[in-house]
Amino acid sequence: MAVHVKNMTTGKPGKLILAFSLSLVAGNVFQQLYTVVDTMVVGKYLGVSALAALGASDWLNWLMLGVIQGLTQGFGIRMAQEFGANRTDDLKKSVGSAAVLSMLSAFVLVAAGQLFARPVLTLLQTPQEILPYSVLYLRIMFAGVPVVMLYNLLACILRSLGDSRTPLNAMIVASVTNIVLDYLFVLGFGWGIAGAAAATLIAQAVSSVFCFFYIKRITFLKLARTDFQLQRNLTARLFMLGLPMAFQNGIIAIGGMIVQFVVNGYGVIFIAGFTATNKLYGLLEIAGTSYGYAMVTYVGQNLGAGRHDRIKSGMRAAMGIAMATSAFIAVCMLVFGKYLLGLFISGTPEVVEQTMRIAYFYLAVMSVCLPILYVLHVTRSALQGMGNTILPMMSGVAEFVMRTLSVIFLPLLLGEVGIFFAEIAAWLGADVVLVISYFYVMSRIRPK
Repeated sequence: MAVHVKNMTTGKPGKLILAFSLSLVAGNVFQQLYTVVDTMVVGKYLGVSALAALGASDWLNWLMLGVIQGLTQGFGIRMAQEFGANRTDDLKKSVGSAAVLSMLSAFVLVAAGQLFARPVLTLLQTPQEILPYSVLYLRIMFAGVPVVMLYNLLACILRSLGDSRTPLNAMIVASVTNIVLDYLFVLGFGWGIAGAAAATLIAQAVSSVFCFFYIKRITFLKLARTDFQLQRNLTARLFMLGLPMAFQNGIIAIGGMIVQFVVNGYGVIFIAGFTATNKLYGLLEIAGTSYGYAMVTYVGQNLGAGRHDRIKSGMRAAMGIAMATSAFIAVCMLVFGKYLLGLFISGTPEVVEQTMRIAYFYLAVMSVCLPILYVLHVTRSALQGMGNTILPMMSGVAEFVMRTLSVIFLPLLLGEVGIFFAEIAAWLGADVVLVISYFYVMSRIRPK
């Protein structure tokens, strides 16, 4: 089977972006499916305390994943630009250098994760009854960072070449693997929360192998040994793209940990309800992140080809698609949200009712405000595709500031429900920075 490389510098922008995104949406659905199954198995079969333990580790786990994704996505921007410019030799050098830098970074992240997992969870005042389980889950996940890094790098290489179909197929295989192993490890072997972590890592390894063998089929991407030799200028350029994106994701995650610190003070029931909704967060933004990936590739390729005129038309098309999609998802969540949340929650009728009340209110708030999040994904990714990762990083700082201030002060005014509006405030803060930045950057380039 051939890899589906796609040049996005010709053709109707809206059709290209939507077609590219559909495979990503489907792939993200399968990725979210095994995340949801993880949570469902833990919540239904191990109880509310285990669900809370999973939730208490969420943001620290996301911090690691965010750094990994930021680095690899930054490297992918360079690849997309070189592919669009038809600079095959430079593309191969970027791929080889990115591979070396990714693996070196992965081992540094493994050491940092193992060292700081327990101290950070303790600093966040994770309840003692769930702390050991949260630490165990994170230690296993962090040990598998090289596998996660490898998958994200390979997927970014494919996406930068316009291939969104292969990562979809990889994610389908990984999803099936994860679901089978979840039930085998958690229920069959009785490994508990550790089994859920192990299943996720093995599934990531399977998807990595899948992507690797597809990349080997790309004839113009046959790497020589010299392509893996690090060059100072290229290394600097790759890190100039990757590090701001890693920092952006990292500071967003730190803001999330501050939110988790506040949430932890409201007890296990509140943590469980908050966690149940956060596990649906991925479904809420699933199309938004996919449109974002599409925009990075679309804008990067067109910038590399000198087709500046297509960037603005692509932005208009992507924003229209994003608004329609976010409205549709919001309606679906408001209608079917309680049923979906019920998949994660178990216990006595009183416990279920209390947890559901917390979870559904939070879900409703985020659903109604979902278009704000979709503006964020499309605009941030367009800027990144243009090779500007500094301004998107500043939007991450704005998110951090708004999320932190809101989670500290809104509960004083609104009570515990004030926590739920911190996420919306963070999206709004980022949007202000991003929209202004987009018009500023576009004013400095001229169509050819």
